[in-house]
Amino acid sequence: MRALLVVNPAATTTSARTRDVLIHALASEMKLEAVTTEYRGHARDLGRRAAESKDVELVVALGGDGTVNEVVNGLLHGGPDPDGLPGLAVVPGGSTNVFARALGLPNDAVEATGALLDALRERRARTVSLGLASGTPGTDDEAVPSRWFTFCAGFGFDAGVIGRVEQQRERGKRSTHALYLRQVVRQFLEEPHRRRGTITLERPGADPVEDLVLSIICNTSPWTYLGNRPVYASPEASFETALDVLGLSRLSTAAVARYATQLLTSTPERGPHGKHAASLHDLTDFTLHSKVPLPLQMDGDHLGLRTSVTFTGVRRALRVIV
Repeated sequence: MRALLVVNPAATTTSARTRDVLIHALASEMKLEAVTTEYRGHARDLGRRAAESKDVELVVALGGDGTVNEVVNGLLHGGPDPDGLPGLAVVPGGSTNVFARALGLPNDAVEATGALLDALRERRARTVSLGLASGTPGTDDEAVPSRWFTFCAGFGFDAGVIGRVEQQRERGKRSTHALYLRQVVRQFLEEPHRRRGTITLERPGADPVEDLVLSIICNTSPWTYLGNRPVYASPEASFETALDVLGLSRLSTAAVARYATQLLTSTPERGPHGKHAASLHDLTDFTLHSKVPLPLQMDGDHLGLRTSVTFTGVRRALRVIV
């Protein structure tokens, strides 16, 4: 088997020595080309090169969720083709690694490499659903390029938190759970629309859901992790269905306390619920509009401000080695 290993040298939980050991272990089982990313978007370019190659059968992403997202967008630049495109494997190297953990992989890079080699020997793979976000026709965002995401997207409050975290990291701060929690508080204190949201969710054949402050789009469950604690925003979401949405229409102090508690105590059977919570399951097509520009994030990557985003849930989009 010929494989391409995409290595993010800035992966926060793997040292250069660990990466060398992993590369050696993988190279012992396959014909491996290892490439270290050098710029933002490089992993996407490498994924596209692999998709256009007639020889590469597998792309291994060694890094965090951002690296995986770039590789996936490169692989699927021409659209999903699980049987015709190289398979994807993930060795987690980031701070959270939601996609890898949602697939059931160990969060340790060395253990995950061992699991990957076992899966290859036993020819284990699954075909998972993905989300696709696009500019909405007839709006100012119509020309925004489409982008795939593997486990979640967010429009509004949570994307604002991601943007704040990225600003802090650019200033040299480490990505920790404490950093995220501080930015949640700051986003809440400065959120001008927390009592009446500006987002409307529209989908074919149903009434619109209006006045949302927060909209979290999930392609799998859990939504994220706090250390080793899984957090379930949409417990029914899975890689076998389309997209789930959790929308909140109020973020008053009391509402934040209630929904934060529900998130922290969420389970695979029960997520956030209540008068101001809307939970929608297995949506294949819907659009989020906002009266004012709001931040957008996908797989934990802040993508700037948008006023309208169209989402598509695509079943059986990508073959993953697990």
